[in-house]
Amino acid sequence: MEDDMPTQDELKQQAAQQAAAMVQPHTVLGVGTGSTVAYFIDALAARNQQTPLNLKALVTTSSRSQKQLEANGFVVSELADIDQVDLTIDGADRVDHQLNGIKGGGAAHTLEKNVAINSKKNLWIVDESKIVTRLGGFPLPVEVLPVSAKQTFAKFAAAGLKPEFRLKADGSRLTTHYGNWIIDLHVDPLPIPAGLAAYLDQTVGVVEHGLFLNIADEVLIATSKGTIEHWVR
Repeated sequence: MEDDMPTQDELKQQAAQQAAAMVQPHTVLGVGTGSTVAYFIDALAARNQQTPLNLKALVTTSSRSQKQLEANGFVVSELADIDQVDLTIDGADRVDHQLNGIKGGGAAHTLEKNVAINSKKNLWIVDESKIVTRLGGFPLPVEVLPVSAKQTFAKFAAAGLKPEFRLKADGSRLTTHYGNWIIDLHVDPLPIPAGLAAYLDQTVGVVEHGLFLNIADEVLIATSKGTIEHWVR
């Protein structure tokens, strides 16, 4: 019956529980942020309470996740203090069918990418609203240095990338954890993602962008059919 269909939150919880079951004991774990990741932390804590995972180390990409992890008895380390992460579990703002993604809705994509590229394996957990055939439908975040932000913004505008500075609720510019600003690119869908990523990588003044290409190894997707799809690169 239709009334028996699980809610979106219940599906996120199921996907999070599947992800928690994939964590191996005695490993280094990376944890991202977001609503589905919050369910993952709860599931990880429940599993750890039943049978201690004895993780070698645990790193995270946000203060919110760090507080939730520490409240559940986990010790959180800095990325700089470890050699490599075995598995990172995170969310994404958009994911295409090739498992490429856009991240940075929370302005934490610089740390998220640093953790991801220093991980042996990356698993994303999302709901099906995040799945697209072509990357788009979500502004592409670009973290930039304030000292040259005006010039960088002008370059993006001239390139037709429809830039906007990200603002806080009070109208002031959002400042990242590293003291930088975010320019959101509103071009949709994105032009050739690999070409755009290369352009941004080569632009002086850009700290990091939210294109995560060839990074995710697996994606768990909570669908409206009441199932969890498992995509593997």
